[in-house]
Amino acid sequence: MKLFSDLLSSSRPHQSNSNGPVIQQRRGIEIKSAREIEIMRKASRIVATVLKEINSIAAPGMSTADLDKFAEGRIREMGATPSFKGYHGFPASICSSINNEVVHGIPSPKKIIKNGDLLKVDTGAFFQGYHGDSCITICVGEVSSKAKDLSRVAQEALKAGIAQIRPKNSLLDIAGAIEDLVTANGFSVVEDYTGHGVGRNLHEEPSVFNFRTNDLPNVTLREGMTLAIEPIVNLGEKNCRTLRDGWTVVTKDGSLSAQWEHTVLVTSKGCDILTDRQI
Repeated sequence: MKLFSDLLSSSRPHQSNSNGPVIQQRRGIEIKSAREIEIMRKASRIVATVLKEINSIAAPGMSTADLDKFAEGRIREMGATPSFKGYHGFPASICSSINNEVVHGIPSPKKIIKNGDLLKVDTGAFFQGYHGDSCITICVGEVSSKAKDLSRVAQEALKAGIAQIRPKNSLLDIAGAIEDLVTANGFSVVEDYTGHGVGRNLHEEPSVFNFRTNDLPNVTLREGMTLAIEPIVNLGEKNCRTLRDGWTVVTKDGSLSAQWEHTVLVTSKGCDILTDRQI
């Protein structure tokens, strides 16, 4: 996801990344060719497979470092490179954020998953020059009804946003559908981070915001765009802060947070979910 405040000023310059995929210079919004789309399908299938497997093995007593090791191993076994590891210095192959952690949680052998945790796992795979990117929220064991509702609404918000994806619709159509569903359920949309284009770079244009705003370009969707749609929903207030590690973002009020994300392709008739875990 992109940091919203960075987008309002100037985007972070792309730079060489010695520990992971090379970060290419910004190219604006890219329309993918048929060849590029097929590669992205493969990259996204790897991501979907890894997240499906993590969802099945995550359990109380495991550490988030255990999940990270598993994810990196599986991504490499399938012929890809972890998109996140080394990206702007991030030290792991997944982001693992628990309960009030919103995004960018760093896996650690000291962070043990507990019964009742709300665990967000975000990962990406770089395959033959292209990325796939997706995130799931896992209700570990017996979670509270509020946690279940929060995860459900965040997932429904993702589906509502995706339902608006078709040529000639705009980013505001996606954002409005997400925001309306979240607020109707009494939760708040995190505004500090947005979705993004995805392809040769993990983060490309456009910025795919999850709330109505006039501060970012309201791009009209075109066939061949590939986008990461990723609503982040808080149980309490929308405000967040970053911890001393420089990565982990938490809710300011300590409330729970949930996130779901898919990489999608805009098609002539609507869209295709490239990271669909049901395939």
